[in-house]
Amino acid sequence: MEHKLDYKKTFTLGFGFFAISITWSVYNAFMPLLLGNYLKSAALIGFIMTIDNYLALFIQPAVGFYSDKINTKFGRRMPFIMVGMPLAAVFMFLIPQTKSLYALVFALLFMNLSMSIYRSPVIALMPDITAKQHRSKSNSIINFMGGIGSLIAYLIGGRLFELNEGYPFILSSFLILFSFGVLFLKIKEHRDVLHYESAEEKRNLIQGLGIAWKDKNARNLLFAICSWFIAYNGIETFFTKYGQSYLGIQPAQATTTLAFISLSFLVFAIPAGIIGTKIGKKNTIRMGVGLAVILTLALYLLKPQQSNMLLYMRILFLGVGFAWASININSYPLVADMSPLGLLGTYTGVYYLFSSIANIISPVLLGFLIDVIGYQVVFLYGAFFFGLAFFFISQVHDKRAENGND
Repeated sequence: MEHKLDYKKTFTLGFGFFAISITWSVYNAFMPLLLGNYLKSAALIGFIMTIDNYLALFIQPAVGFYSDKINTKFGRRMPFIMVGMPLAAVFMFLIPQTKSLYALVFALLFMNLSMSIYRSPVIALMPDITAKQHRSKSNSIINFMGGIGSLIAYLIGGRLFELNEGYPFILSSFLILFSFGVLFLKIKEHRDVLHYESAEEKRNLIQGLGIAWKDKNARNLLFAICSWFIAYNGIETFFTKYGQSYLGIQPAQATTTLAFISLSFLVFAIPAGIIGTKIGKKNTIRMGVGLAVILTLALYLLKPQQSNMLLYMRILFLGVGFAWASININSYPLVADMSPLGLLGTYTGVYYLFSSIANIISPVLLGFLIDVIGYQVVFLYGAFFFGLAFFFISQVHDKRAENGND
């Protein structure tokens, strides 16, 4: 039976990724500045920002796996969304209300744990309700919504931060609640999921994770995912401090500059899905990663005293946005295509497991390098790990990765 892409339903599901994107963009752009009110060491700031990811290593694969197995009147994924999204909104709201380092760390820890509860299930809903041949297009629409979330975080959030450090977090909190309302009211799993009754498999969590790990192509893809998230996460996490400390610009100028990546991502999200459908997901990802290596090396060569430096940086960031769209739009659909029936949530959890590993490694590693070498290392670091990602994605040889229509 030929399933057509339901654009309205996909757009509705995009509110889940919209909430995720605005939350992480606000968190990565402004949390180092809040922590900077208490701490001076970049490495220590990076470490505190990643404490939560150690717990996410266990939570995300487990949540993904159990969302494959449970069956409630709300569906398989929705119960986790019903718990995680409201809690994430509450703790996001509490973050700027804290008055000490300990209270701040407590709030950011539980905000991230709440995100871990719902992140895998909300993303797994995309391939649940979308036929395989339409997943790149569907993911492009969802990521388009995510791009809008990032733009709001950087453009509006940057201005709000100048008025009050807490305002971007409060805005994010209310938008999470709004997005939850849209998802809960509009997505009904028993009605919308294509193969709802086919998902029952008698495997335990370890067996499910073992299946993913033993698949050589899936394993190389996961290493590639980890590498490019190390590159991107490091740049995004420290760019506001890089701008302030190395380039000598204001935080609002830095977040506005970051917004050029989000703007470009937004423009190219839909085309990246179309390209992935036409020439294949793997080929599109390789093109994006190769371009990211070239652009981050060019950004490394820009110097603070250079005339029109900020203009050149913003132009290059437009290219980074296109590269990141080519990578990000097609990577999760490729992971989903590789998942056996009944393990889609598990593979989604493993996808986020490897991105969580990147989130643990990158801020601490880059923070340490900044402490030793200086902020000029940021884009060289990005180029190295994008290069490593290019190597791993080139090792993926799978018919599901080679074909455009799969």
